[in-house]
Amino acid sequence: MNIKMKNQLLGAHTSTQGGVSKAVDLADRLGFSAMQIFSKNNNRWEAKPLEEKEIISFKQKLAASKIQFVVVHDSYLINLCSSKEVLLEKSREAFIDELIRCEQLGIKYLNFHPGAYGIMNEDDGIKLVAESLNIAHSKTPGINVSSMIELTAGQGTSLGYKFEHAKKIIELVEAKERMSVCIDTAHIFAAGYNIKDEKEYKKVIKEFDDIIGLERLKCIHINDSKKALGSRVDRHEHIGKGFIGLDGFTNIMNDKKIAHVPKILETPKGKDCLEDLENLKVLRGLIK
Repeated sequence: MNIKMKNQLLGAHTSTQGGVSKAVDLADRLGFSAMQIFSKNNNRWEAKPLEEKEIISFKQKLAASKIQFVVVHDSYLINLCSSKEVLLEKSREAFIDELIRCEQLGIKYLNFHPGAYGIMNEDDGIKLVAESLNIAHSKTPGINVSSMIELTAGQGTSLGYKFEHAKKIIELVEAKERMSVCIDTAHIFAAGYNIKDEKEYKKVIKEFDDIIGLERLKCIHINDSKKALGSRVDRHEHIGKGFIGLDGFTNIMNDKKIAHVPKILETPKGKDCLEDLENLKVLRGLIK
């Protein structure tokens, strides 16, 4: 087995209950080499500032662990293209706060959904996302955190279900060096990108490279889909148990072009995270 393929960075979204440093303990205990966390309560606008001792503890534990990649997922409340002025302003302020929290923790990536444009149209929504990012970046000068666009299933009026959406947003962002992209396998499959079939999978990856550029792909959310190809419905399933199936994940786990990209589970699990361990075992078992 190729060493590069065997040593892919793998992990899961990890609980920060009890403080962000607790996530490092849990992820390291589970044998993760990559993890995703929330830096605050993901369903509340308000956030207590990170305490200095917690920041120090997080950094010390991370340095002593086997974890090589960390990404923060922003709050689910944030909508950077909201057609409601009050919500848009709150979203922008919250996003700036998330960027600052990432910087405090030494985390280089803030993953976010582009948002839902509501009563506007797609083009106006895309322009508003870019405007929001330009404001956030201008208000966080010197911060070395990348705003990571997560591709979506396209439910409702959600942006991000086409590679072109991410491309257009990046084109309109002034600080392009601060932009990166995350593929969610369940999302892009539901959006209509057939990663299950081997030939089609290769076309999808080439299309991503041609439109966005693989150099911007910094994370993969590796989830099976409870819903069919092109359903535009976002529902995650355990690896091999959904419509993508083991064939699709065999394509991903053996693709040398993306072997270096960290792969993080967002699948259902209990308190002990045994499901994460099982899903990771399945993924590793697919490497040829």
